[in-house]
Amino acid sequence: MPIDAAKAVAAEPRSAEITWDHKDIQLYHLGLGAGLPADDPDELRYTLESKLHVLPSFATVAGAGMAMMGGLAAPGIDVNLAHVLHGGQTIELHRPIPVKGAARTTARVAAVYDKAKAAIVVLRTEVADADGPLWTSDAQIFIRGEGGFGGERGPSDRLEVPAREPDRTVDRPIREDQALLYRLSGDWNPLHADPEFAKLAGFDKPILHGLCSYGMTLKAVVDTALDGDVSRVTRYTTRFAGTVLPGETLRIRMWQEPNRVQVTVTAVERDEAPVLADTVIDHS
Repeated sequence: MPIDAAKAVAAEPRSAEITWDHKDIQLYHLGLGAGLPADDPDELRYTLESKLHVLPSFATVAGAGMAMMGGLAAPGIDVNLAHVLHGGQTIELHRPIPVKGAARTTARVAAVYDKAKAAIVVLRTEVADADGPLWTSDAQIFIRGEGGFGGERGPSDRLEVPAREPDRTVDRPIREDQALLYRLSGDWNPLHADPEFAKLAGFDKPILHGLCSYGMTLKAVVDTALDGDVSRVTRYTTRFAGTVLPGETLRIRMWQEPNRVQVTVTAVERDEAPVLADTVIDHS
């Protein structure tokens, strides 16, 4: 069934109450590879409840993926999950995320773009608690084979990599079981765990969640370029440029400018194949 873009965008937003506490935060951080070495004081900020802070990318899993899966079930959208990939992600932080929270999340289809051979659905989620707005999230969902419906093509700007050596370069290994651990935070797409499903989707084996690479990258930037202070992050955006497999290594290059860090991420073992591109962390 083809996408009905007008119907999807006009649909009523879906709202739900979500809650989280330190266990959800710790599980998410562990899914990003936090906690090594286990007695490192810098890592205890991600793993020990008495010292815990919240990496802003936790916003992508708070509520157990309600926005993404709910958005793909919106009126006017009927797609095969095997054809779905995460194309891009932006989070705008209105204030730091608390370790324990209760909030209302409102999700809607903000736009649908026609890329000829594929469609991009932009799912916007706004989250607020009793004290006001917490974050706004835009997920760009790439759906193969669903283009050609005559809609707007949408933006296609690309961010040029600075013509100088990066200010920092760090490598972050991905454990063989990392996708299995990360999916416990709410992204149950079998593409990341079931070899047979992965083959149906065109991959030799299950791939790592794009949002896991997204979180790992933010953690690396916070730890090395922002003095370990998660509260400094105000906005984080990326385009998922390629897949990465459990067992591989992310190479994260950072160019620091006033109030922002531009980043590229590649897979070391596959000749620096792109993983994340057009990536910027804005900060105070």
